[in-house]
Amino acid sequence: MIPSLERVDLGPGRRVAPPRFVLPDVSEKNRDGKRTARERLAAEREKQKAADKRRRALIVGASIVCVLALAAVGGVLAANAGKSGKSGAAGPVVAPSGATGKDGLAIPVGKGSARSALTVWEDFRCPACGAYEAAYRPTIHQLVDAGKLKAEYHLVTLIDGNLGGSGSRHAANAAACAQDAGKFRDYHDVLYENQPKETQDSYSDDSKLIELAGKVGGLRTPAFEKCVRDGTHNSWVEKSNAAFQSASFTGTPTVFLDGKNISSDQTMTPAKLKQMVEAANKG
Repeated sequence: MIPSLERVDLGPGRRVAPPRFVLPDVSEKNRDGKRTARERLAAEREKQKAADKRRRALIVGASIVCVLALAAVGGVLAANAGKSGKSGAAGPVVAPSGATGKDGLAIPVGKGSARSALTVWEDFRCPACGAYEAAYRPTIHQLVDAGKLKAEYHLVTLIDGNLGGSGSRHAANAAACAQDAGKFRDYHDVLYENQPKETQDSYSDDSKLIELAGKVGGLRTPAFEKCVRDGTHNSWVEKSNAAFQSASFTGTPTVFLDGKNISSDQTMTPAKLKQMVEAANKG
């Protein structure tokens, strides 16, 4: 029960002042709430900036591993290229179904009518390529599915040359076999999602590549397995790798957007890529 605000008379000369009630300062609480909201928003923005910075650092840092140190490993590359040709790349050049570009060395993804084009040179063993895919894949898929972007993938064997082994070539051949089955994009993503450490040549095992095909609906067929085990597209992969070396690219992934090399753009993010593609579609 709320006490009376009148003075209480306790007798001659004795009166008690009414109790004082301090009402909460609503405006002050509102100000505190707004300030707290602003602080939370600022913290979230800083967190996002830090995440973007770490993602770019991961891609750039991993790229160092995949860079062609021509002066140091030029001889090694040449030696391994020769070995690779003798160990399974010999034979006719058989391009995968639907291959486009010069000498049919690009695997297309998306509608040919798309106004913007992304060209990617990549190696399934390269950690920088794996980092790039993890960061950019959702955006690329979104733009491709919207008909605003088409992608062209060139498969190379850079890590095989640098570290030895044949996983880059075997994985690229398997991806080309998936293209024959109309399943390239899904299998391409599976290979990166299950990418082994670059020092582990796991993709040189055809059984592993065939096992991963089971993650793509309708891909693991007798025709696909035969294509993988026979190395049907090995010579095509080596020809693609030779084109990469002839172009004097410095590492993987090397990425072009509408003819402009965006690989070394330190300000590039998925959001910026999307913005550039959107702008191209408005022009």
